[in-house]
Amino acid sequence: RTAPLVSPSPTDDLSATPCHRISPSFDAMLAARNALRRTAPQARVLPAAFSRFYSSGGGGTLVLVEGVDGELNAGSLSAVTAAKAMGGSVTALVAGPDAGALAEKAAKVDGVSSVLKAEGDAYKGFLAESVTQLVVALQEKHGYSHIVAGATAGGKNVIPRIAGVLDVAAVSDITGVKGPDTFERTMYAGNAVQTVKATDGVKLVSVRGTAFEPAAKEGGSAAVAEAGASGASEVSSWESAQLSKSDRPDLTAASVVISGGRGLKSGDDFKLLYDLADQIGDAAVGASRAVVDAGLVPNEMQIGQTGKIVAPQLYMAVGLSGAVQHVAGMKDSKTIVAVNKDPEAPIFQIADFGLVADLYKAVPELTEKIKAAK
Repeated sequence: RTAPLVSPSPTDDLSATPCHRISPSFDAMLAARNALRRTAPQARVLPAAFSRFYSSGGGGTLVLVEGVDGELNAGSLSAVTAAKAMGGSVTALVAGPDAGALAEKAAKVDGVSSVLKAEGDAYKGFLAESVTQLVVALQEKHGYSHIVAGATAGGKNVIPRIAGVLDVAAVSDITGVKGPDTFERTMYAGNAVQTVKATDGVKLVSVRGTAFEPAAKEGGSAAVAEAGASGASEVSSWESAQLSKSDRPDLTAASVVISGGRGLKSGDDFKLLYDLADQIGDAAVGASRAVVDAGLVPNEMQIGQTGKIVAPQLYMAVGLSGAVQHVAGMKDSKTIVAVNKDPEAPIFQIADFGLVADLYKAVPELTEKIKAAK
């Protein structure tokens, strides 16, 4: 836009309003608007409609797919599942310096109708500024009804940016799909479920990975094509990332999570949980915010409203009281086991199995019993 949009009166000819024609479809919209004014002069067209003229809603759903070490991100697979529930065809967008290999894997995902790849260093690290420009260009070209991403660090970074450029509202961290324009999301630390209806022409949505089953990596046979658009940012570039490395599974992907709270007196005491995790196998170790704030364990281990959201098959809460902020990050776990010496601890209210005992005695004993049973 080269001039701010104003509210026109029913007799105004909008074609005389100075503005930047982004697409030929804008002229068609002007003609339709003036025709409407001649046949129904009492009708009113909201200015917002013109800022969203390219959001016709007829091009299906675009899912932004991220990769981790050459593999499809689990959060992106959950986003595909959510996209299928919204209806229409699903197009996966893969952007990065090695987008070709990841695009081939995305083409095999069940439910994906087509794949667009944008290969180049401009998208390295899923750089939000570049990805935003790319998606906006694709939106102008194809007119998607929905643009969806997993509620990952990358998705949370790029979805609001796209929404800002398109001048539409973003619906973040959804946990359910009620219809093409109606979604569920939690609020008040998970104590209430909000139903949101998006009225914009294009719906911008981020998806909570733990609320949707990841789409199957096999079963699809989508065609892969070049994105045919460019989004190289002139203001930002990707330099490097320093990530903590661990031989243990990622918290958000592990089938078993063992989490420690203030009942553990020091960081060294977390060895009890590590030993138990080793015996169980495929188990990750997490912690409450109180333990992280105390400096006993690093930030990446934090589970809760302000940490990571997990939903493993088995969640073991050891020495955790069950504060509402922590429960918000693990309450969707399939089975919850709590170990606490305080029988009145709130964690027992949501636990499927509870053990009132001193963790310094119970955890080593449980570790030995699992070891002996192997």
